[in-house]
Parts: sequence; C-alpha cells; structure tokens
Amino acid sequence: MSNTVRYGTLNREYGMKMATMPPEDDGPVWMVNLMKYREVADYADGRESTISGRDADDAYSPLDSLAAVGARPVFFGNVDQQLLGDEPKWDRIGVVKYPTRKSFIDMQSLPSFQKSHHHKDAGMETTIVIGTQPMPVPEAPEGFELIDWADVPHPPTADDGPVVVMHVIRFNDAAAAHTTPDHMEQYQTAAGKVALGHGVRISGWFAVEDTIIGDGRAWHQVRFNEFPSKAAFMAVVTDPSRLEAQKDHREVAIADTYALIVRAALNDLEASIDS
Repeated sequence: MSNTVRYGTLNREYGMKMATMPPEDDGPVWMVNLMKYREVADYADGRESTISGRDADDAYSPLDSLAAVGARPVFFGNVDQQLLGDEPKWDRIGVVKYPTRKSFIDMQSLPSFQKSHHHKDAGMETTIVIGTQPMPVPEAPEGFELIDWADVPHPPTADDGPVVVMHVIRFNDAAAAHTTPDHMEQYQTAAGKVALGHGVRISGWFAVEDTIIGDGRAWHQVRFNEFPSKAAFMAVVTDPSRLEAQKDHREVAIADTYALIVRAALNDLEASIDS
C-alpha cells in the first residue's frame, strides 16, 4: 500500500500480516469501508477543482482493479441517518469481498489502481477500512419466525423502502472480537423478539480481524440488519421493552459504536457469505 494516506492512519502491521500470510492459511476477507468525503475535492498536485469529494470518489471507482484480483463489491449505499457515534459523520458505506487477504495487498500495486487512486485521495476526508470475517448469527427465539414484509406493521413503500442498519461495535470486553459478551447476548434476545415482529432480516454479522486504515480505534464486530422500512426500524427503536434492555444490557456491553441507517444500492452480503 501507499506509504502515506491523507485520509487515515495505515496499520502496517496488519498490512504486512496480510501480505505474508501463507497460502494455506489465507482465504476470503470482507473489507468494510466507512467513507467521509471532502466538501470539495482536494487534489494533491494542486490542480484547481470544483467537483465534490463524492464525485471524485465516483471517478476513482476501482471496479477494474477489483476484478483483476478476483474481488467484488457486495454492499454499497448512502448513509440516510447517523444514530450513534459523534464524528465523523459518515457519507457512504461499502463492503468488498476479496478472495484472499493477499489479493487486497496485491491490488494496491496494480497500474490501474495507482492511476485512479489520486481521485480517492482527493475526495476522501477520512475513512475506516476494517478487515472482517463472517460470524454465526443467532437463530430466532423459540416461537418466533420471519414474517413476510407484506404483513408487518410498516411494510416497504415507494417513499420508505428497505433500509440496512449498520452497527460498528467495540465491546468493553477487549477479548470479544469473535464472541459476544453476555450482556449483549441478553440485549439481542430481548431486542430480537421486537425486531422480528417488524420484519428484521440479518444480512450479515462480521467479526473484526483488524483495521487496515483508521483513526487508531479498535473494533470488534460489524453488523448489518435489514428492515422493510425506516419506519419499521424506528418502531423497534422506540419499543419500551427494547429501551429497557438497552439500558440494562447494551449500554453495559458496548464501549464505542456507530449506528447508521443506510439506503443500500447493493446488498449481496448474505449471498457472499454463502458462496
């Protein structure tokens, strides 16, 4: 990877681990990208620019480079609302599945990637890029089952379609990267019963390996839950039993978090895990 990036701190130890991992130990990795854009693109060569940071990132779009190493985007969307987490205010979320960790590193040296990367550098104010692995998701509590979205209290409409609620979590338990603390388990049970009644679907839950670009913070899990509408999710948020469980258990378990409502243009997370 580039020796310096203006949009975050590079974790060279994780990068070296990915680059040198023996093939027999390597395998797919899901890179979760949280993106915050500059208001106006700022090109390092000093050229005058009037385009937005978002437009510069659109020009970057490394689809050819991803395809060259066998990677593909599996999630992409704009942040509709940031519920938890102060700064930065994230603009977009993307997830790319790479066939191996080494392929992520190899892509950085491709001529096609290097040619387009200056657009990302110009457009991105800050980013967090998290290497993750799929983790088991909880089964529905006994007596509860998935409800067709046509039958939920707040079904999708033309004005309020499906949303994905993304949670980036650091637990108080520093050893919790691949597990979930007891307090969080108890919260999930209580909140899950409410959410099932409003049509929740789990797109994917991921355990964090490490953060390749970030701000120095460590994270444990990234979760993607899909709801039939924003109204459906807000009904869950305001449910009294969920609020009680949040106070008694979730707030005890979590040290830091982002909670984002995302309008997804692409959501192949579940399929990418199964394939």
